Amino acid sequence: MWYFCENLFHMEEKRYKQVQNFLKLQIQKGYYVIGDFLPSENELCASFSITRTTARKALEELMKEGFIERQQGKGSIVRERRQSLGLLNVKGFSEAVGNDVSTVFLQHPQPSFWTPEIHFKISETEIIESCIHFARLRCVGEIPVMIEYNWLAGTNLEGIVSFPFIDGSFFKTLSQHYRIEITGSEQELRAENANKDIAVLLKMPHGSPILHISVKFHTSKKNFYIYSELYCNTANYPIGNSYHL
Repeated sequence: MWYFCENLFHMEEKRYKQVQNFLKLQIQKGYYVIGDFLPSENELCASFSITRTTARKALEELMKEGFIERQQGKGSIVRERRQSLGLLNVKGFSEAVGNDVSTVFLQHPQPSFWTPEIHFKISETEIIESCIHFARLRCVGEIPVMIEYNWLAGTNLEGIVSFPFIDGSFFKTLSQHYRIEITGSEQELRAENANKDIAVLLKMPHGSPILHISVKFHTSKKNFYIYSELYCNTANYPIGNSYHL
């Protein structure tokens, strides 16, 4: 009897993971977008022939990963996952998306070399791999707000140099095309004076105060990180907590 119950427990455990991964994939592929409600627990039970406990466990795990939030009396709604990760953002971007926000590639993704510009220590595993680098300028209206320089191990993202970002979003491309999720980050902030190159790009006087943010993004792929150096003009757009790469 004990052996039967143990097997039943492991079967249920495996089933919730299957349902969780199926729903996650549906979100990653864009079948469910931000603001959409997932099927209810009862609907999941009927569709997957599972118990209510298994359905609830699958949804709870999705919530822990930041893909959904549970709303009392309403159900499970797909959320903007970056908001749950505490990532930094130039406040005003999310509010202004679709309303005069633009991103300009200073350099499209291409093979490069690891550089001393990266503040965080690169792992020994990564240092022997090829590097991909891209750089972009973020603007609100006519105002350049942030410069971002990004580096990552190219062996993890086959075709990234020729594959256009989905909806202009690198994070969305990682999720939908490569099934890689951002799981968190390390961040360090420093007040600096803009050097000549930064000042030209941000259209500000040489030596003006800027905010320099170094970020090491952690991902769902083992030993795969994304390194970013951000230079921000925060005069009109202060820093918030939901950075979109």
